[in-house]
Amino acid sequence: MKYILLSYLFFFTGPLAAWAQTPSAPPPLGVWADDSGDSHIELYRCGEELCGRLVWLRQPTDANGKPRLDERNPKEERRTQPLHNLTVLQHLRYSPENERWEGGEIYDPENGRTYSCYVGAAGKDRLEVKGYIGFSMIGKSHYWQRVK
Repeated sequence: MKYILLSYLFFFTGPLAAWAQTPSAPPPLGVWADDSGDSHIELYRCGEELCGRLVWLRQPTDANGKPRLDERNPKEERRTQPLHNLTVLQHLRYSPENERWEGGEIYDPENGRTYSCYVGAAGKDRLEVKGYIGFSMIGKSHYWQRVK
């Protein structure tokens, strides 16, 4: 009898143990359009984390025809860096429990503020990117579409 119980235990827990060791979901690598249509962000691996940089801007230059700069950055020494290729997402790590990339930061060059954030799937070729201060329930979600 105990051998039958052991075989049942192995049969049912074996697949669970294998599932628990499955590598985390693949990161949403590639280029994504923000929901305003004003920019494209490339998500890429930076070590074990997920990062993102601005790779396209609807308005890449200022009124004088010069590349737009990170003028609202709170760090004065960074206000002369171009927005093109600026890292705006960083420190995101995959959470299997929540099935999303979280614990990161998103920088908004429009206001110079950095927010906590997470990134999760919101459908095929669609991401929910939520920036917040303090608690994720208090924040704003944006939905990005994969650029083909």
